[in-house]
Amino acid sequence: MAKAKKTASRSPKKAPTKKPAAGAPDANLLVDLLKWAKQAGADSADALFVHGESISVAQRLGKREKLESSEGRDLGLRVFVGQRQAFVSSTDFSPAALRALAGRAVDMARVVPEDPTCGIAPAELLAESWPDLDLNDKGRPTAKKLLAMAAEAEDAARATKGVTNSEGAEAGWGRTGVMLAASNGFSGGYSRSGYSLSCAVLAGEGTGMERDYEWSSAVHLEDLMAAAKVGRTAGKYAVRRLNPRKAQSARVPVIYDRRVSGGLIGHLAGAINGRAVARGTSFLKDKMGERIFAPGIRILDNPLRKRGLGSRPFDAEGLPTTRTAVIDDGMLTTWLLDLAAARQLNLEPTGHASRGVSGPPSPTTSNFYLEKGKVSVDELIGDIKSGLYITDMIGFGVNGVTGDYSRGASGFWIEKGKLAWPVSGITVAGNLKDMFLNMTPANDLQFKSSTNAPTVRIDGMTVAGS
Repeated sequence: MAKAKKTASRSPKKAPTKKPAAGAPDANLLVDLLKWAKQAGADSADALFVHGESISVAQRLGKREKLESSEGRDLGLRVFVGQRQAFVSSTDFSPAALRALAGRAVDMARVVPEDPTCGIAPAELLAESWPDLDLNDKGRPTAKKLLAMAAEAEDAARATKGVTNSEGAEAGWGRTGVMLAASNGFSGGYSRSGYSLSCAVLAGEGTGMERDYEWSSAVHLEDLMAAAKVGRTAGKYAVRRLNPRKAQSARVPVIYDRRVSGGLIGHLAGAINGRAVARGTSFLKDKMGERIFAPGIRILDNPLRKRGLGSRPFDAEGLPTTRTAVIDDGMLTTWLLDLAAARQLNLEPTGHASRGVSGPPSPTTSNFYLEKGKVSVDELIGDIKSGLYITDMIGFGVNGVTGDYSRGASGFWIEKGKLAWPVSGITVAGNLKDMFLNMTPANDLQFKSSTNAPTVRIDGMTVAGS
């Protein structure tokens, strides 16, 4: 459970200076920028540098459609004058430009309204060391290699019997370097690489055509799904959707395939965001310490997962990150808090701050996932006489204040414990509080993004057909 705010008893320590992130300016330049901000009248300040580079390619029907490459560097400065703060950013790293930038930031801070929750972290809360999370594979693929991956994926998809057209395949690579420095003594940086591959195809003819897709993303190239498998899976998914029927309106068990189940715990992440709780706009605002899932359910946020797509060694305010069970045995144990949200709620920050170069931090998850259950997907479905298996969601009909849930969906109708026929044009509805309490996970958890869940079953949902 989130703990009451305490006064630290140990002596403040400065975090050791770490090696700058790849592509960063001289570390002394950030030190100078903070010095210039203090000279201009700031009581405290922090600076965030981000360097990004990427390559993206696409192919459709055997022909190249896109080849893009980009690189950019941005630096953001946040300054505090009393209980006032201001943000400025720049792509000009010359000393004269940054000295002027610091002066403008302080001038801005002096005229904005006071914010009693703003301020950088006290030194005793800062991360002093952090592990190597293996977030950079250090490779840089050529555009030719990425195009070959996209071609292999699309060719495999188009070779699937029943596939009649293609929306194409895309492959991409990127690397981002991050460096954070602050007047409280924090200085640290890291780099993250990322690869992606996707393919979308159509099956059938005329008005009976159906579309589906497959995708993969990974920090290291060796962890990416094989291109041919991406294509074959996209083709198989598209073909199995042919000749859908309309479902009858009913109250039945609903199965969320692991392709879409992560969205459900994404709604949880929004509801336990400290900013929403402090504003009173979360349907879980009064549920701390209560059971909101079935016994045995655990949902974790793990920023320290090696090669994790959402991993980070420290947060955007220089605080340490830790593996946390936000739901433990079905009980809600904590909010997601940055410094400002923690001050609003009179709690300790949880190391969940994230930010860009031109705005304030806000709480967010890292690698957020529902632990796998004990039953297989077949066992999860096996006793359902009539129900719905969802493979695709449409629209966003969720009320974060009340928890009311209503979304378009497509997938397969379940009859006598088996997938019977494809269905489309339906709506599923319920309330997230009831849905969470009636959720049962399968044992097929797969880490494909930063938010993941296994296939889950929710009993007693309303399905509306036509």
